[in-house]
Amino acid sequence: MSLGQQLAPHLPFLRRYGRALTGSQEHGDRYVRATLEAIVAAPEEFPRDVDPRLGLYRTFQAIWQSANADESEILAGDNVSGQEAIARARLARMTPLSRQALLLTAMEGFTTEDAAYLIDVENDEVEKLVAEALAEIEKQTRARVLIIEDEPIIAMDIETIVRDLGHDVTGVAVTRDEAVAAAMADRPGLVLADIQLADDSSGIDAVKDILAEFQVPVIFITAFPERLLTGERPEPTFLITKPFQRSTVKAAISQALFFDESTVPA
Repeated sequence: MSLGQQLAPHLPFLRRYGRALTGSQEHGDRYVRATLEAIVAAPEEFPRDVDPRLGLYRTFQAIWQSANADESEILAGDNVSGQEAIARARLARMTPLSRQALLLTAMEGFTTEDAAYLIDVENDEVEKLVAEALAEIEKQTRARVLIIEDEPIIAMDIETIVRDLGHDVTGVAVTRDEAVAAAMADRPGLVLADIQLADDSSGIDAVKDILAEFQVPVIFITAFPERLLTGERPEPTFLITKPFQRSTVKAAISQALFFDESTVPA
């Protein structure tokens, strides 16, 4: 089996990680493209002593860290104020190592050992970083959350998680029309949306209707994430896979709110 064939099944999930890491489909997919270009340009440098998925994410992390280092160098030089302001804003919004450790373990499902390999730290350091991220989450601004989910048990589970995190729930909607009406009646600061709703309407369409009225961060929940992570059209930035773990929902909510606190210069 060729290297490309080995990596193909993991690309949708690398896109998910890239988007969660950067807070943007565009920027996340750009890092994924750069990762693939680096592998194609120098396939002999691809890590062959580990699982292909680990090697893929390791290459991505190297690209990410290199790009962040370049941003840091901008601050060290003699730049005009405009460039400095843009660089400082970008640096302020970069996902810190602690959140990378949390995303890799909670969202991507890597073990502590794998995460340590990916971010190039010791195993015990990963545990410390995750603890730091969780402590930071506890201090995060509370949000008002709209849940769009037609399965009662799943909706109750999500609502419990959201409330346990200290957020308020503005409502639970089971159809597109209900979701839009709920959002218009009581504007949420975050939306958690299933894809397939009770009346065969779409959670994606509901979100599009809501976003046409006002901007709000959205996390989609689906059993088929690969269908929404092709990179071929406007797609979700934050995505949770069913069945989900509490830690996954917690990490996704935290990261979505992390990037919603202020705008990032293009």
